[in-house]
Amino acid sequence: MEIAKIILGQIKYLDKMALMAWGARNFVALPKSKEFQGGLRFKVNGLKHQGWVTIELTYLDEYTVTFINEDVEVVKVRHGVYCDMLVDVIDYIEGKEAA
Repeated sequence: MEIAKIILGQIKYLDKMALMAWGARNFVALPKSKEFQGGLRFKVNGLKHQGWVTIELTYLDEYTVTFINEDVEVVKVRHGVYCDMLVDVIDYIEGKEAA
C-alpha cells in the first residue's frame, strides 16, 4: 500500500492534472512479489488508450509500466522508467508529445 501511495504522490507532484486528464479511476495497490516491491494499477479512459495502467517498482528502484487494453491484452511495456519520467511515459502512450 505504501508503494502505491508513493507512486500517486510522484504523479501528482509532476503534473497535478495528469490523473484527471487520463480519466484515471479504480486504483488498486499491488502487493510485493519476487520481481517487484509493490505497485499501483488503475483504469484509464484516454484518447488513445482505454484500459489499465500498471506501475510496478523493481528492486533496482526503477518502474515497469504496463499498458493493458479492454480485452486484457498487454499493449506495451516500458522497463527502466524513473519517477520523473512517469507522466511523460503515460502521456506518450496517450498520444501526447512529451514536453
